[in-house]
Amino acid sequence: MVKFKEKNLDTLSVALKQRETEMLSPIATLSSAGVRRVHEVRLEEGYRQIFSVDADRILHSRAYTRYIDKTQVFYLIHNDHITHRVLHVQLVSKIARTIGRYLRLNEDLIEAISMGHDIGHTPFGHDGERFLSELCRSNGIGYFQHNVQSVHFLDKVECKGKGWNLCLQTLDGILCHDGEIHNQVLEPERNKTFETLEKEMFAKKDDPWVKLIPMTLEGCVVRMADTISYIGRDIEDAIRLKIIKRSDLPKDSVGILGDTNGTIVYNLVTDIIKNSFQNSYVAFSPEVSDALKRLKDFNLERIYMNPEIKKHTGLIKKLFAMLFEKYLDDIETENRTSVIFTGFLEDMSEDYIKNHRKEEIVRDFIAGMTDHYFLRQCPEDIRPKTQFK
Repeated sequence: MVKFKEKNLDTLSVALKQRETEMLSPIATLSSAGVRRVHEVRLEEGYRQIFSVDADRILHSRAYTRYIDKTQVFYLIHNDHITHRVLHVQLVSKIARTIGRYLRLNEDLIEAISMGHDIGHTPFGHDGERFLSELCRSNGIGYFQHNVQSVHFLDKVECKGKGWNLCLQTLDGILCHDGEIHNQVLEPERNKTFETLEKEMFAKKDDPWVKLIPMTLEGCVVRMADTISYIGRDIEDAIRLKIIKRSDLPKDSVGILGDTNGTIVYNLVTDIIKNSFQNSYVAFSPEVSDALKRLKDFNLERIYMNPEIKKHTGLIKKLFAMLFEKYLDDIETENRTSVIFTGFLEDMSEDYIKNHRKEEIVRDFIAGMTDHYFLRQCPEDIRPKTQFK
């Protein structure tokens, strides 16, 4: 009976590979092309698709669990309908897989990249990222970039410092997602290696303005979907919090993309499919790309830089500096009662501890915190208060 079942699974594996070959575009990334740092025989002999395994590993990571309490844009606001990082990641995955299905790309790879792309985000969103980056630079370990940290978490920190041994294509897509950069057209830079990945990570830590391009069309789709998922959603959240009114939206963009999240997403997704189908690149039309850029500029000025949501940035910055200094001192003095030992280093592999400077360990610990965990580490009398809206 066991042999019969194994034979059935072998047949299933062959059928799945055959279906990929027949159904996916010639320029899609087949599962058979996936490459890991360490060869895993049990996966090669198993029936599961290789990028599906990556998606499962990310889903079951500790860092993925912490998405649920990480800021997307608005922090220290208690409102059950405001987007948090976990929802953003799910939206990216859904939108990217929708595009990928119509372009006949590998949806498993798209899902893995989508789910892992923001794993390295700090508490308190891009403000937290900026504060931690300043501390990292002043401590001689380069700029902090959440996309670099996402790869680092999955490759070097998870599994007690051993990493998940994810595929190069997955890690590359996560590193290169750069959703804040505006592109009309994205064409993959193929033929990368793990050596390329390491060089690009170092380059990004040295200069955050270095432009990286994914090695797969699937990675390009996720990068576009990242923008599609947040642009209208952030507008809806800002309207809900009475930071802007719908009538404030730029008329020239509204005329092309619409003025609700649903219509914006639909029009952007439709435009990408029309302009990318059977091409070796992923693209918006020039008209839609310009409208999207104007909307992004509007969001930056009226939402992301709005003083209304920056009331506590000075205090949050001081708290980042305070915790960084405290944990650095705890490591130097071997204060093993500190949470950086009891909550982070206690069960870490020797390889992780040996191969990371104390400043890098502190960076990893703080970057992995949720918003509420971060605040719980600060003295109660100086914590900022959550607003109920």
